[in-house]
Amino acid sequence: MAKTAFKGTPVTLAGEFVKAGTPAPEFTLVKGDLGNYTLKDGKGKYLILNIFPSLDTGVCATSVRKFNQLAANQPGTVVLAISKDLPFAQGRFCTTEGITNVIPLSDYRYTSDFAEKYGVLMTDGPLAGLLARSVVVVDPEGKVIYTELVPEITQEPNYEAALKAVK
Repeated sequence: MAKTAFKGTPVTLAGEFVKAGTPAPEFTLVKGDLGNYTLKDGKGKYLILNIFPSLDTGVCATSVRKFNQLAANQPGTVVLAISKDLPFAQGRFCTTEGITNVIPLSDYRYTSDFAEKYGVLMTDGPLAGLLARSVVVVDPEGKVIYTELVPEITQEPNYEAALKAVK
């Protein structure tokens, strides 16, 4: 079972963290205009799912900034910044930070099962209910080709390894 921790304390996750080599689970997340974004919307492109607890933390904000810079040079690649933050807060952050190469998506709706399907919903600890820091790369055919569940939520993901998966 995949493991993560918050400040050294183990955190339990609902579901099982997705594995490379498997089809990416379908999902419906919310865009800034409150419309839906589904896995099918990214078909034909590499999708880098940058999953994290909240844009209101330094490490999460840094990961979005870095993927924004790195994704600009990756043709056929879309970076999805996924958290439980409301779409309004995500939009404000991206506007303020000049983030234009990332699509912010919210998993705030109670009807969403994204967090459980991808195995990233924290069920205990101080961040219970939020998404664990992780990166999932999906190929243009919809197959998971790279995953990283960051072992310590306060640390940044391995950007280089994620980008290597799309080259």
